Amino acid sequence: MNQQPNNPLHGLTLEKILVRLQKHYGWQGLYEQIRINCFNKDPSIKSSLKFLRKTQWARDKVEALYIDTFCPYHQG
Repeated sequence: MNQQPNNPLHGLTLEKILVRLQKHYGWQGLYEQIRINCFNKDPSIKSSLKFLRKTQWARDKVEALYIDTFCPYHQG
């Protein structure tokens, strides 16, 4: 079994990360945190996942926001 005790994203799917961030910030709040159009123009989980899965820099920003928001004591 491959354990990753120092990885705060271990076991989380991109969808779970996005859903939790969206519930916490709302779409407008997410757009204010990360200026990408999929959070601003007609946002949805499905369209945002499609964009984030093919755009690594945006996914990196979403994952970093998740860690900063929900894992503030993590030292990566």
